[in-house]
Amino acid sequence: MSAGWNAVSMPTPATDAALSISNLHAYYGESHILHGVSLEVAKGELITLLGRNGAGRTTTLKAILGLTGKRTGSIKINGTEAIGLASHKIARLGIGYCPEERGIFSSLSCEENLLLLPKVGAGLAANKGLSVDELYAMFPNLKERRTSQGTRLSGGEQQMLAMARILRTGADILLLDEITEGLAPVIVQTLGRVIRELKVKGFTIIMVEQNFRFAAPLADRHYVMEHGEIAAVVEKHELAAKTEMLHEFLGV
Repeated sequence: MSAGWNAVSMPTPATDAALSISNLHAYYGESHILHGVSLEVAKGELITLLGRNGAGRTTTLKAILGLTGKRTGSIKINGTEAIGLASHKIARLGIGYCPEERGIFSSLSCEENLLLLPKVGAGLAANKGLSVDELYAMFPNLKERRTSQGTRLSGGEQQMLAMARILRTGADILLLDEITEGLAPVIVQTLGRVIRELKVKGFTIIMVEQNFRFAAPLADRHYVMEHGEIAAVVEKHELAAKTEMLHEFLGV
């Protein structure tokens, strides 16, 4: 751990927590990846997981959804304990996952991708999700390309489609993994605008992001991970005082 970081001081647990993780350990086979991760996200908050590659950020998102091997500890989603649930049952608690590889159906059109998914929401947008028209207003590029096959979309358009799809499901807790990676600045700006709109609408967002300049103004709180643990927590109001230290820690 970089010099200057003291013992991690966790935020006071939120009584209205959308997501509450306590002492989470996760494994891939025999490999022990997460070592006692604890964090709290109140409804409507946006938090980031920062850290170098291999720190355990993506594994944390996958562990929330039950996509790792063995998990121990506690993961409460809107008050429901999910540590022992199957992945499809966890999704139905209102979790939407946008993976780094995006995972759109390349043989389907943009609009078919939006219409295909089932409704899973349990909270903010239960049994509803955003309408296709609402999503086209949010992502004008997708409206222009609505009849285009997934393989014909640019990387930025595929990323917008991946985000739009989870908003169709009714999920109100969004797990976003490196959504700006490799994208042109104009697309990154669009994604930033969309995330601000989603916060206004009351969505809860957990974001793994390497682009600190993108993440910094959006987040209510930053969790810095190292070696599968939470190494530091930085609140939004602390950024000015700790930015230099964060840059040192993250190597940016």
